[in-house]
Amino acid sequence: MLFKKMLRDIRKHKTQFLSIFLMAFLGVFVFAGVGGESVGLEVNSENFYNDTNLADGWIYSANLNDKFLDDVYALGPTNQMERQLVVDSVADFSNDPEITLHFVENNTISKFYLVDGKPLNISDEDGVWLDKSFADAKDLKVGDNITFEFNGFEIEKEIKGIGYSPEYVYHASKSSVIPDFSKLGFAYMSYKAFPTDMVPYNVLNVKFDGTPETFNDLLSDKLDGDYNSFVEKSEHSSVSQFSEEMDQHKMMSGIFPVVFILIAMLILLTTMTRIIAHQRTQIGILKACGFKDRSIMFHYVSYGFWLVLVGSVLGLIIGPMTLPQLFYPSMSSTYILPSWEPAWSMDFVYVAAAMIIMSVLVSYYAVKSIFNENPADTIRPKVPKVSSSGFVEKFAFWKHLSFNARWNYRDAKRNKFRALMTIVGVIGCTALLISAFGMYDGMNDLKEWEFNQINHYDSKLVIDDEASLSEIDDVADEVNGDKVMESAIEIEHGSAKKSGSLLVLNHTDLITPTDYNWNKIKIADDEVSISQKMADMLDVGVGDTIKWHIMGSDKWIKTKIDKIHADPTSQGLVMSSDKLDDLDLNYTPTSIVTAEHVDKNYSAVKTANSLKDMTSSWDELTEAMWLLIYILIFFASLLAVVVLYNLGLLSFTEIEREIATLKVLGFKTGSLRRLLLTQNLWFTAIGFLLGIPIGYYILKIMWESSGDSFYILPSITITNLILTALITFALSILVNLMFSRKIKNLDMVESLKGVE
Repeated sequence: MLFKKMLRDIRKHKTQFLSIFLMAFLGVFVFAGVGGESVGLEVNSENFYNDTNLADGWIYSANLNDKFLDDVYALGPTNQMERQLVVDSVADFSNDPEITLHFVENNTISKFYLVDGKPLNISDEDGVWLDKSFADAKDLKVGDNITFEFNGFEIEKEIKGIGYSPEYVYHASKSSVIPDFSKLGFAYMSYKAFPTDMVPYNVLNVKFDGTPETFNDLLSDKLDGDYNSFVEKSEHSSVSQFSEEMDQHKMMSGIFPVVFILIAMLILLTTMTRIIAHQRTQIGILKACGFKDRSIMFHYVSYGFWLVLVGSVLGLIIGPMTLPQLFYPSMSSTYILPSWEPAWSMDFVYVAAAMIIMSVLVSYYAVKSIFNENPADTIRPKVPKVSSSGFVEKFAFWKHLSFNARWNYRDAKRNKFRALMTIVGVIGCTALLISAFGMYDGMNDLKEWEFNQINHYDSKLVIDDEASLSEIDDVADEVNGDKVMESAIEIEHGSAKKSGSLLVLNHTDLITPTDYNWNKIKIADDEVSISQKMADMLDVGVGDTIKWHIMGSDKWIKTKIDKIHADPTSQGLVMSSDKLDDLDLNYTPTSIVTAEHVDKNYSAVKTANSLKDMTSSWDELTEAMWLLIYILIFFASLLAVVVLYNLGLLSFTEIEREIATLKVLGFKTGSLRRLLLTQNLWFTAIGFLLGIPIGYYILKIMWESSGDSFYILPSITITNLILTALITFALSILVNLMFSRKIKNLDMVESLKGVE
């Protein structure tokens, strides 16, 4: 019987209970959906790294002889190591694609992951194992021959296998952030395939016990000067880039659903409180008929339990099945993994279970007070709250306020809980919209900052490694361009060590460093500037001294920081060519920038990219991020609709008796509608103002999770505030108008009738 009563109550109050169901569903749906995508990335990449035994670190040196290997092994924590020669080559195709060749002594660390063909054979000196993405782009298959040119050698090998490598989950050229697999790739070969008997190994893959910091300290103490650099797994360009992408998705999957879940509990609490208040007489009759308090308690607690249970279970099932499939197509165009499958985590179940438990507790809190009353008292209507004169009403200005303002103030004071719930609901909607639109603005600002405020060239010509200085000068003169040098570096300060970039400007105005307000910074010829984010990570400032070296060189330089600049995508050092010479380092131009559009081929130029091409590449790289932002904006707007509609309905039903009284006293329908609208706008305005700082805080957390490469300052623009205000207030007014229409058809006798 009580179950049938529950179904009738749910049908009667279907709007509020549908809101509870939707919030429970959406909270778990977004959490499990976006979480299933990010956990899937983590699981798939971790399985890939484990299957291929990805190295814990890479030691770079031009002198990897047997003695050096013995010295590394003698350090203690090393339990596995493997030499290889890694060189850049050009494959024999019309577009001269860049192929990174790996001549391996074994294939036990960072193993080649075979998809098609035969496993990599160390005894095979005629075969090559090729990158699947490059092979697909060039329509190559097992059995085809391919020719490579490098360091004056030309070798032709038969493709014996096609697959992936754990070192190339993310692989882009120096001139583009988006990989063009028709222009770059990698290949693995046996050391016996090298053209000469002596293989000049330059990379040592190592597996070790303990932390990378401990291993690095041992290397520095025992073998300082015998190697160029050491890169731990987390600092590897491919691993770190993909890890940063996963961290962003993971952060977003955790923040937004929390708001949905809290709002679901808020709606459940307000709905159950209202139902209990309206069903006092029914509860009293049930008690008088012999129903035990425990049975009645379970009856009302089950309202929220079943709705939240069904919503949570559906969210757990549908979320991981749908949302990940929206992200993976764009992700797979940038990152390469053998498998793209969503994954489950027990965290999803824990969140759903916590939501269900919270629904039971919230329902219990809403109904527990009435069970302390005996049946005779419960049957009687609850005594209305009496609003006494408060502090504000003693001021002189109170008498000058309109009836509208005074009535709404006293009504809010009488129903503090309803007012608080309305404000909290608007705060949640505002915070989500502010942070979602803030992410949208931040991504646009980052693009504008990088490609318009810092870089002013039209074309960037990447110089070929074999080009002579005279050839470089001739090209620069012909295109009216400026030479710049870009290189990967490693920076140390105290116990902190970070990988970054070095930009050497040769008196060019086509690249202008800026501060975090986008104002141009002048870096003198004798000055060194460090990026703001790198300075924050190393905890350094102007006047401090850092130690750094160019990757591949064992020459460490100590430099005093003269200035700090801000860059959204590149963290490291900026200096002039004169300063680089003063530090006794060779100025080696790596690219030429020009304001002219260059589409001519030069022998000294490896590739030419326009700023338009780079902007398009950036758009492709951030496609998954944009998709996530759009999804969050949609759900934030949906949340605003559901919350404001439900709270509007609650407000109307709770003051139905008061409205009927005012109508009997002669108030016109228009006046009463303005009365309700005023209160609604008050609560919306308060919630909107309080939601702005919370939205900013959420936005700040999300940008801080963007990784070491990106520097994005959280900001809330006027456009953001206007859009959020328009959505919030428009929905609030619309909802209010929907309910205030009921005033005209209000049955005053029914509303005012008490127990007879």
